[in-house]
Amino acid sequence: MRKAALLSLIFYVAMAVNVAAQENPLAGVIDIHVHAAPDSTPRSIDAISVARMAKARGMHGLVFKSHYEPTASMAYLVRQVVPGLEVFGGIDLNLTVGGMNPSAVEHMADITGSYGRFVWMSTYDSEAQVRYNLENRPFVRVSRNGQLLPETRQVIAVIAKHNLVMATGHNSAEDGLLLIRESRAQGVRHMVVTHAMVAPIHMSVPQMQEAAKMGAYIEFTYNGLIGKSKEFNFADYAKAIRAVGVEHCILSSDMGQPGNPLHPDAMAAFIKGMREQGFSPSEIDQMTKINPASLLGLE
Repeated sequence: MRKAALLSLIFYVAMAVNVAAQENPLAGVIDIHVHAAPDSTPRSIDAISVARMAKARGMHGLVFKSHYEPTASMAYLVRQVVPGLEVFGGIDLNLTVGGMNPSAVEHMADITGSYGRFVWMSTYDSEAQVRYNLENRPFVRVSRNGQLLPETRQVIAVIAKHNLVMATGHNSAEDGLLLIRESRAQGVRHMVVTHAMVAPIHMSVPQMQEAAKMGAYIEFTYNGLIGKSKEFNFADYAKAIRAVGVEHCILSSDMGQPGNPLHPDAMAAFIKGMREQGFSPSEIDQMTKINPASLLGLE
């Protein structure tokens, strides 16, 4: 009888957890890819407003990203206005901060509160992005002839020194693997392949698997499923995630563009779509709560 009662209790607790997750799919979720105003690019919502919305929806945290200026100060200020939410920022190594600039990363890491955690290794000014867009303008190199540049290695050394997150940005799949390999060699503990499947990265499944084996998380963004940036459907993402393994994957919004859903709504829709692809509540939790928390050192 005692065993039967215990099994019954476990069943009802599991059911209650499942119902709670369905009622509030955003409880405990961390979105590591949040664009918000103020920015030099038009945004659908400001940082304080989206943080208030995330907290009201039960989310655990946000990472603010700007392509052109550091967001560590933004994270500090948002935390003062919206306490109880884990808010972080970082620096994107585009031309506006000097490209592969270790001094800029050092400064970002020292901003009050130490909430600058991410270092994106150039995005819209990356060589891969500029070439993909067929633009004739300066760009930021991370490598030459299959070898990382000295300044790239110096940036990685700063990331390791401050225990920051190395995010591969909009660099090519090949450069992404070079960055991960060097980061691992220098002792970087937290790495993520920025929206691995979308342009201009277009990592193959074997490349994503290689990155995961070296300790990097693979990011899948809702932005790749909708609007002007749509390249894939939920089934495409699901197939890749199954091949890589949910323990290596992170779901994020990459929202903030006018006309697209707001970040919490996008995350809720993303979770719903992945549930419809057969992912269990525990697998969704792994990709939206556990893995992002590990990446940010919150575990």
